[in-house]
Amino acid sequence: MRPSEYDTGLAFRKATYKPYAQAIPGSFAIEKLDKAPCRMACPANINVQGYVQMVKEGKYREATEIIMRDLPLPGVLGRVCPHPCERSCRRGEVDEPIAIRELKRVAADHTNLSDIPVAEVEPKDEKVAIIGAGPAGLSAAYFLALEGYKVSVYEAMPEPGGMMRYGIPEHRLPRSVLDNEIENLKRYGIEIFTNTAVGKDITIEELQKHGAKAIFLGPGAWKGLKLRIRGEESEGVRDVTSFLREVHVGNLKKIEGKAVIIGGGHSALDGARVALRLGADEAHIIYRRSRTEMLAEPEEIEEAEKEGVKIHFLVAPLNIVGEDGKTKGIECIRTRLTEPDTTGRRKPIPVEGSEFFMEANHVIPAIGQEPDLDFLGQEMGVEISKWHLLKVNPETLQTNVPGIFAGGDAITGPATVIEAVDGGKRAARYMAKYLRGEELPTEWQEEPPVGTNWLEIPDDEPTMHRMKIPTLPVEERFSGFKEVNLLVDEETGKKEAARCLNCGGCCECYECVKACKAQAVTLETHAQKEEVLSINVGSVILAPGFEPFDPGKYDTYQYGHYRNVVTSMEFERILSATGPYMGHLKRPSDEKEPQKIAFFQCVGSRDINICDHAYCSSVCCMYAIKEAVVAKEHADHDVDTAIFFMDMRTYGKDFERYYDRAREEQGVRFIRSRIHTISEDPETHDLIIRYADENGDMQTETFNMIVLSVGLETPQELQDMVQHLEIELDEDAFVQTSVFNPVETSREGVYACGAFQEPKDIPYSVMEASAAACDAGAE
Repeated sequence: MRPSEYDTGLAFRKATYKPYAQAIPGSFAIEKLDKAPCRMACPANINVQGYVQMVKEGKYREATEIIMRDLPLPGVLGRVCPHPCERSCRRGEVDEPIAIRELKRVAADHTNLSDIPVAEVEPKDEKVAIIGAGPAGLSAAYFLALEGYKVSVYEAMPEPGGMMRYGIPEHRLPRSVLDNEIENLKRYGIEIFTNTAVGKDITIEELQKHGAKAIFLGPGAWKGLKLRIRGEESEGVRDVTSFLREVHVGNLKKIEGKAVIIGGGHSALDGARVALRLGADEAHIIYRRSRTEMLAEPEEIEEAEKEGVKIHFLVAPLNIVGEDGKTKGIECIRTRLTEPDTTGRRKPIPVEGSEFFMEANHVIPAIGQEPDLDFLGQEMGVEISKWHLLKVNPETLQTNVPGIFAGGDAITGPATVIEAVDGGKRAARYMAKYLRGEELPTEWQEEPPVGTNWLEIPDDEPTMHRMKIPTLPVEERFSGFKEVNLLVDEETGKKEAARCLNCGGCCECYECVKACKAQAVTLETHAQKEEVLSINVGSVILAPGFEPFDPGKYDTYQYGHYRNVVTSMEFERILSATGPYMGHLKRPSDEKEPQKIAFFQCVGSRDINICDHAYCSSVCCMYAIKEAVVAKEHADHDVDTAIFFMDMRTYGKDFERYYDRAREEQGVRFIRSRIHTISEDPETHDLIIRYADENGDMQTETFNMIVLSVGLETPQELQDMVQHLEIELDEDAFVQTSVFNPVETSREGVYACGAFQEPKDIPYSVMEASAAACDAGAE
């Protein structure tokens, strides 16, 4: 919801709204702002705002459908995503970011994926081969299948999932969730062949001979990096990737003694927590940097420490001590951090003389991995970097061999699941272009700059703290691999989703497309962009109107601070039958009917000190009189209305008589006085003013509302426009015309009418519009 411009901010509207009640045609508009910052921060560009709004409404299937426009594994990412989107969440400017990842899980865990229909696509003849059934490979397969291609996935391990299955422990990612989402992919026509190692059971050349017109390489990074210290070949030393894989396949069911894990990322925490579940007496993590530099999320670190994992910061390994070939411990040294380098990271350096010894029966390095690319062979000619990663075009992810693309850890090194998903998604987009015969870019394509045209955060936005995620009691965790983070109840999830500020305007959930049976709203209309058109014309009439003066420039009136101080434009909306109160006289603070209303004249007119507007805005006096009279007519009682003025200027036919009737017959009070200050009763929100009457006596009166008769001025953007058009303005920034040619501007063929010439009422504006039309027609 955002303030309605039509109701001058007194009411709210949705992103889909009718701009003007009496507009012809009476069509609706959908407001499009820049994409919400959470979406822009997501590596896969998931429509975060869209699915959060669906969760708020309890529309879980719709939320999951929105998620699956950009990734095929909503339940997986609802558990293991490092949620970089939350760091960009503007809710953090009020209290705490939205629990975005958990809301993804709420949506996924309440959705039966088989209920989501598979979109009808035009089947294509071309076949695609995907090597590796990890997050990158499965994502590439999913998006290519959505394009209609025949996709086959080849996986060397017994089960698909890659590092999601063999590298992330089940206490963080239940295998039932992973299995369900992989099984769902088969509904899209994707074939998955396990226990099929490319390079051994089948070659890339054979895949191509069998019809694969494009190939995606997503082998992951399974080789643990070496510590390169003495003793790491001892029994009991095993890299974390091998350790977790052996646990999953059932080859490692129990360990004894103390385990020391080296590293500071997710894998290090996973290794330590799994070691405790396998029976280790103690699990220690040594990390050469501080807690601040740990790559794992703070909540994961906290849960590990609850389970008894001891983390030693600013400690580095020197060598592993063994006896009879078995690990007995590890020699360490303390470190300190240098000042940040050019990358912003601080480098750990040893502290001389700080060596110490830690007992350990198991040492598990978790310092990174690299892909094993031996399966490619030499004959393929695929380039490999000095970092043992596949070299690809950074934009298209195509290797140096046409038709062979790559993504995931094989090109980035060990990264997150969501980053691998993005790699598969990007590669699929360009693989489809390649298969269609389109020319691919040869270098990185710069994205348009991220816009910041978002909804403003309301000043009065209440504080609502982030929901707490329930967890399995610590004493229940070590008997197996039960999921630690539990699902929040529906009500809590909806409340959390309701914390979203909806700062991106229309969230592009496209539910309106489904709801509009007349197809007035379609994906095509949603995709429409602003266009700049050039039109050849013989003449131009400028009738851009005016903008009301902003009284917030005055400290005197407390406009914007006291809710019951409104402008004449806002009061007109209050009185209107199509306004926020349906024509009922109410004041904004409590929507009660006011008993006394004061009108202050010449706010933003005839003032060379605050606004430098020496001119009279002409219409304000009659405007105030009309509103005072109408207010009396709209009330169920006799409203006391008082107009504070310097002098009344009632220009126009019979306007003086209207002023006389208001004063003599309707009881409108006219008080010649300028008000210096307004104060507010904090309990009733009534407004108190002190003023000198015409006799010079000081008076104090309390009013329920104050209406500021604001002057008329030319908007700055309009001044800039006419300057660009080389049209002259007068000293008050209104368009310059002459007495004998009142609608002609300084530029031939360009005419002006209405309040852009000078402040005036409607009859004069209509008359001049007719004159401008006649002159333009004569051109």
